[in-house]
Amino acid sequence: MNIALMSLLVFIVAALYSSAGFGGASGYLIVMNLFGVPANIMASTALILNIFVSSISFANYYKAGHFRSRLLLPFLFTSIPAAFLGGRIKLSNETYSVLLYGVLTFLAIRMVFFPTLTETLDWTARPIPIWAALVSGAGIGLLSGILGIGGGIFLSPLIILMGWGNSKQAAASAGGFIAINSLSGLVSRITHGNFVIGDFGIPLLLVGLLGALIGSLMGAVHFSSMGVRRVLGTILSIAVGTFWISFFQ
Repeated sequence: MNIALMSLLVFIVAALYSSAGFGGASGYLIVMNLFGVPANIMASTALILNIFVSSISFANYYKAGHFRSRLLLPFLFTSIPAAFLGGRIKLSNETYSVLLYGVLTFLAIRMVFFPTLTETLDWTARPIPIWAALVSGAGIGLLSGILGIGGGIFLSPLIILMGWGNSKQAAASAGGFIAINSLSGLVSRITHGNFVIGDFGIPLLLVGLLGALIGSLMGAVHFSSMGVRRVLGTILSIAVGTFWISFFQ
């Protein structure tokens, strides 16, 4: 196993994902899979990286003034217990994967090629119905726990497409959402004996933190809202493209 090359790829993933408020779990899973890391080690390592990288991303977006509590707290109310429950579920279903990445494909195309309402000059945020936040939080949290990711890859596009917040506000919410849900999923894995991490965990964590510091600062301060949206779309495109390539091989 080439630790140096894997570390470089993790650094790139952390920098790219954190610029849009993400922790990068799906990217870390892709990288580790390329190097033949066992699935149980992959999930645990990705969660650890996710917690630290998304926390740094959230801190930088918060410091830059993009955080809105209404775009995070209602979703967390149901997502935390759902993520804990999802961490106990071992699911292997091809049809489920196709449906999941079908949705992500739509989101990727929407984010990359089409402007959103939040980018118009006269845009004002829509109010979030409490029932919509609770239901969305539960669904995203459950998927997060099952897949070993933080869920921001679903929450951020949802906020943008529904007009509840702009791209940078969505990124700030995604960072906090990912960190907390990943922590819930990690606790679930530890308490149920599903937590295993390899010897390469510390080097990957260090390069991931460095990538997060650079990427999240760029996203929070230097990128425009349109730039953050396009980064988000690029991330989604990489994730779904990798899946469909492997699916049809």
